[in-house]
Amino acid sequence: MRRHPRRGEAGREVSEAPNAAPTARRADVGRRIGVGLMYGLWKPRVLGAWRVPASGAAILAVNHSHMIDGPMVMGVAPRPTHFLIKKEAFVGPLDPFLLAIGQVKVDRTIADRSAITRALGVLDDGGVLGIFPEGTRGEGDFASLRAGLSYFAVRSGAPIVPVAVLGSTERRGRLIKQLPPLRSRVDVVFGDPFEAGDGSGRRTRKALDEATVRIQKQLSAHLENARRLTGR
Repeated sequence: MRRHPRRGEAGREVSEAPNAAPTARRADVGRRIGVGLMYGLWKPRVLGAWRVPASGAAILAVNHSHMIDGPMVMGVAPRPTHFLIKKEAFVGPLDPFLLAIGQVKVDRTIADRSAITRALGVLDDGGVLGIFPEGTRGEGDFASLRAGLSYFAVRSGAPIVPVAVLGSTERRGRLIKQLPPLRSRVDVVFGDPFEAGDGSGRRTRKALDEATVRIQKQLSAHLENARRLTGR
């Protein structure tokens, strides 16, 4: 049954928020902005970008140790990316801006059904979803993963592409200490895509737990290889 649009008190249709849907067009705008900022402020060295599937749904699993990791991946990835971003980042003018460039706001304190639906919508539409599987900034070593990544990967069947961002926390900038030095090198290494599920199609708690173990092994191995390749 087709759902009727919501109506106001006078019977007029009330449109949904203009930034409700994280569309590919909005993510492409975000990518263009990211390219200009990341290559303008730093010197990204990108390895293995060709490993990202050229089309179809994909999940970028990114380690997270600095605030620029997400924007850096958005700017250097070969395809527009919709990141799951904690709602605390959507403050002031950043709120409409992040929504306007196709990013997905998520409340980490609850099972955020709205964010889950939008993220799955990105994958159903053949887009690229970016996830920080550690859930928050830390050492960026994939040592502790939350269940979200395995859920989206098993639920959608989309391949996971491991991504290691290295060098963003090595030194502090002189002008803005919270950021890496301007024009310093930041390495972004994309790994081989892999399937998280076991091929059975199961989505039980046990299946997701087993998928998380497999994912962690793959991500840790990629990070070790990325450090070896870059010398970091």
